Amino acid sequence: MSPARRTAAGHETWDAFWAEVSGGRTEVIRGVEVQVPSDMPLAMEKRIDELRESEAEEDVAELVALLFGADILAAWIDAGMGALEFQTVLTWGMAQAGGRDLSFGEALELVRDGAGEGKRVGPKGPNRATRRATGAPAKRSAAGGGRSKQTSSASTASGRKTSRA
Repeated sequence: MSPARRTAAGHETWDAFWAEVSGGRTEVIRGVEVQVPSDMPLAMEKRIDELRESEAEEDVAELVALLFGADILAAWIDAGMGALEFQTVLTWGMAQAGGRDLSFGEALELVRDGAGEGKRVGPKGPNRATRRATGAPAKRSAAGGGRSKQTSSASTASGRKTSRA
């Protein structure tokens, strides 16, 4: 171990230890070199919950910055990244951060199977703002404006009454 990784008392420093453990692996995605997430930033879990319903592009950029680094989203957009690519990279990055060494192909398969749309892939998947920013098609609500169906014949509620005009 190099002397720079030791404290004055001869103990290993945390930062030096963690830099070695986390590996410092990089990948080139759409011509942009990014650090492969090796751990889920604590701030990210909190921000995902806070921004779950957000539709703002800057919120998506904030989450991508927490995972991959500052200005990465803008660089990917400038490089022509599409919605499917973005969802695949996010699924891959979230899995990596959660400790799952997922390949890009496996991430694409999960996205196509719908796991990138809110189903769990290791940590929580992309939020609503992320899906909207990437141009993913919105899912239609099951509500059609009709009457609710009775859930049980043994209901404790009173029977249905229809109004007469």
